[in-house]
Amino acid sequence: MAHNLQSGERIRLRPVDLARGHGLSTQAVRNYEDAGILPAADRTPHGYRAYTPLHAQALAAFLALVPGHGHATATAVMRAVNEGAPEEAFRLIDETHAQLLDDRRTLRAVENALRDLPPATAPGPHTATPGGATFIGPLAEKLGIRPATLRKWERAGLMHPRRDPLTGYRVYDEADVRDARLAHQLRRGGYLLEQIVPLITQIRAAGGLEPLEATLHDWHARLSTRARALLTGAAELDTYLRAREQSG
Repeated sequence: MAHNLQSGERIRLRPVDLARGHGLSTQAVRNYEDAGILPAADRTPHGYRAYTPLHAQALAAFLALVPGHGHATATAVMRAVNEGAPEEAFRLIDETHAQLLDDRRTLRAVENALRDLPPATAPGPHTATPGGATFIGPLAEKLGIRPATLRKWERAGLMHPRRDPLTGYRVYDEADVRDARLAHQLRRGGYLLEQIVPLITQIRAAGGLEPLEATLHDWHARLSTRARALLTGAAELDTYLRAREQSG
């Protein structure tokens, strides 16, 4: 709860003092307080917000958390800390690290899948290979997605299953299954359909890893950048937690 401050009781900072060093507006600082990102400020006898170095450290911690965790999770972490629930904050941080680890595994799976591609162009997407064909239901189940998603990918041009002449059902040959698997993994890696389509088209034509080398390199770089951001955010948050303990 906010309390009135008498002059000289402690170091007092104005909203502009917090905002200036981060290129923020004073309204943004007030909004962060209202959102629970900053602890509630005391008030001067005239009703003005009076922030402290602790608030400045809270703001620094939040802004350091955002690049690695995203705005929503960073907000939730700061709220939990300010509400005296650090275990909840640690749980949220663990979830982000788990997701990053999962993203690394996804990238490795994409690389492994691409290494398994034949060195030469495989038979066309409408040519089924013996024992390698499957229908939409089993393929969707294998990937853990809905059949509607596969139909959406088909409309986007990610794959071209042929139709069974007797039943009219879609038949996915080995090349289609490969493309569906790669599309699924790339989607999990954060790529949009419009980004995946040309990659799949190139892979289908070239039958090798080369078309995706630049993309995979960029993916590795983005994961490393996020990992570094998580370290930076953790360091700032630890400083804030220590400051809270000392001020308590």
